Amino acid sequence: MENLVQIAMANVNLQAIMPSLVLSCFGMVLLLVSVFLERGRTAPVAWLSIIGLIITGLVSIGAWNQPQAGFAGSVVLDNFATFFNITCLIAAGLTILMSDSYLHREGYPVGEYYPLILFTTAGAMWMASGTDLMTIFLGLEVLSVSLYVLAGFFRGQIRSNEAGLKYFFLGAFSTGFMLYGVALLYGVSGTTKVAGIAQAIAALPDAATNPMVIAGATLLSVGFLFKIGAAPFHMWTPDVYQGAPTPITAFMSAGPKAAAFAAFMRVTYISLDSLQTDMSALFWLLAVLTMTIGNFVAISQRDIKRMLAYSSISHAGYALVGMVAWNEIGFSGILFYMLVYTFMNIGAFAVLVLLGKKGEDNLTLDGVAGFGFKRPFLGVALCIFLFSLMGLPPTAGFTGKFFIFAGAIKAGYIWLAVIGVLNSAVSLYYYLRVMVYMYFRDPVEDYSWVKLEMATVVSILIAIAGVLILGVIPGPVMELAKLSVF
Repeated sequence: MENLVQIAMANVNLQAIMPSLVLSCFGMVLLLVSVFLERGRTAPVAWLSIIGLIITGLVSIGAWNQPQAGFAGSVVLDNFATFFNITCLIAAGLTILMSDSYLHREGYPVGEYYPLILFTTAGAMWMASGTDLMTIFLGLEVLSVSLYVLAGFFRGQIRSNEAGLKYFFLGAFSTGFMLYGVALLYGVSGTTKVAGIAQAIAALPDAATNPMVIAGATLLSVGFLFKIGAAPFHMWTPDVYQGAPTPITAFMSAGPKAAAFAAFMRVTYISLDSLQTDMSALFWLLAVLTMTIGNFVAISQRDIKRMLAYSSISHAGYALVGMVAWNEIGFSGILFYMLVYTFMNIGAFAVLVLLGKKGEDNLTLDGVAGFGFKRPFLGVALCIFLFSLMGLPPTAGFTGKFFIFAGAIKAGYIWLAVIGVLNSAVSLYYYLRVMVYMYFRDPVEDYSWVKLEMATVVSILIAIAGVLILGVIPGPVMELAKLSVF
């Protein structure tokens, strides 16, 4: 027994989980801090959360090029995990900046909101660092449970309750599929380690036709596809995005999605490398389906939050193109695109946070009529984010799509890249339509309720800087993304 304890202690390496450990400690401390603050006073918790994210970011950056493995190889803090950690931390920081005034406006100034975002981010970081399927599952559950609460945070609103319940059901579905896949792959390989599964599958003479391997890989992939919102597994995703509080909708579309892609890429690229031909064919079909459904259904939406929800589905399709490519450019393109998407999508939602009235019943196309002239700064900011979502130069959306499609072309999937470009052309319609209403429709409101809240404006300015800098000078960050690919 003593030897087992010594072995277990020798395998513990807290450096491998230090970023998520720091963030979790901040989250627990802030839960206590919020108890002792007077009711409705949430600003100190928000700013302490920002400090916690900054410290966690510094800890993460300190691990660059210094990989740490721990807990018997179940967790690794490598460049890949560090890149996604920074992406998730940026998503959480921008979300918190836009949240405080929003919560007061909607009548829910509750301090527990911010620790929940920190716990969600910690779960996302565990997913990015996980090299064991059970570690990835643990991170997924920490992330999901916190998001269930955040999606249904407005208890007095039916839409928010519906969003929380539907997101819970989506999480239950994805968890079920994922665990069945883990069980089957464990049955084939005798391990839940990502590298161990790869070795076991490679040793099988009939891996590509083995029903246990095929079923396990398929079910595991379906679990991840639910989390990234890929078609046909998107189902209630638009309902959840529409009903959740707007900052949480922004956060869900960026941070947790990036974490799901991180775990999906690590498992696919390492464990299922022997099945590359079959997996690439599957991803090709899913990428086309996801891009097409997301873009064409978004055309008919008049609610802007719901339109951006379907837009988020289409962007998951663009990222899946990198999975199809299965090469360094494709995978590094996904890392770069997730960072870019965090800036442009959260920035767009930050503008909607300021635009919305209490209850957010005006976040429709008619609700933004003449907005560009009445509030010039916010109108221009929203246009920049929409141009980036379209993929037009010189914004970061263009460079992100360029790298992903370049990976597909290099791998020989020229028609897939063509379909991606055509889908981007389709998206011009519903993004430009928002601008048409902002600048070419007579205003029906004076937008007197729209105030330039300092923290939210800071969030918007950071997002604009990210969109433009990564669009004009993408080289340095893309090089970091290439260094992050395992």
